[in-house]
Amino acid sequence: MRIMLNHRVLSRFHDRLKASTQGEHDWFEAFDWDAARLSEAVTDIDVYVGSKLRPEDARRAQRLRLVHVVGAGYDGIPLDSLHPGVTVATTHHHGRSIAEHVLMSVLMLSRDVLGADRALRAGHWRNVAVDPALPFGTTLRGRRVGIIGFGETGTEVARLCQAAGLRVRAVRRDPSAPFPADLRPDWVGGDDRLPELLSDSDIVVVTVPLSPATRGLIGPAELKAMGPETLLVNVARGQVVQEEALYEALASGTIAGAALDVWWSGPPDPPSRLPFHDLANVLMTPHHSGHTADTFAARATEIAENIDRLERGDALANVVRAGSPSTGH
Repeated sequence: MRIMLNHRVLSRFHDRLKASTQGEHDWFEAFDWDAARLSEAVTDIDVYVGSKLRPEDARRAQRLRLVHVVGAGYDGIPLDSLHPGVTVATTHHHGRSIAEHVLMSVLMLSRDVLGADRALRAGHWRNVAVDPALPFGTTLRGRRVGIIGFGETGTEVARLCQAAGLRVRAVRRDPSAPFPADLRPDWVGGDDRLPELLSDSDIVVVTVPLSPATRGLIGPAELKAMGPETLLVNVARGQVVQEEALYEALASGTIAGAALDVWWSGPPDPPSRLPFHDLANVLMTPHHSGHTADTFAARATEIAENIDRLERGDALANVVRAGSPSTGH
């Protein structure tokens, strides 16, 4: 099969992809191609591996059999523009990496690590022994973390928070769905319990995928419900939280602080049209919470295995849209 790899990060695992597939395939990388070259090449591929595909390129790809997204979110793939015979699959393996980032971020905000770092770099010893007016940091044990979304990332966040002594509660679309037996949340409820989770949590972690139902989910009312001692951590998508509302809540002290790994725009543009970088109570990271070697090595292996299944005619893993066999493609 002819396979286009259009993902800059996964390209660093190109050798693993090739070695993990059993067939002899024609692999080629396209992440640095211009739009015209990619648009021409996409007409002659069987598999597209990437996270974004332009609608016009999707319509031109009439030979295409599989779009394999590099990650869990497939909002960058125009499903309606693909011909009916195309299967779309995703891959995960980011849960532990993101969960460690979440725990690190909560600790940094709880201990004001960024403020202490900036002060010491400037030659100032900033601690409670030197400055009696400085508030003490807080430990995690006994604090309440509310997780919005309880899939791979949410359950891994719960596992690490639980190990650190935090009390866990969560909301999810289907509260009756099973979760790992080693987790002991206070409760797991449906979306209707979101107001309760917000008002009863010291830390709120957003892990839901972006969809019409979750776009703008956290706005002025939700931020006010959280209260002035609460921390918000967003590792989902920027658009799940209303941009202006969050900035105002952080600037005014409506909430205590935020750790943001996802934003409302991407490179080469600034992460936001608002000056979050001027706020001392914000930890900013460039959407890299899942960027570990463990995550992408496992993704490369799973994508290769799915390509082998496609060639054998076997059922694929993590299918989010099944191609119709009646199309003749």
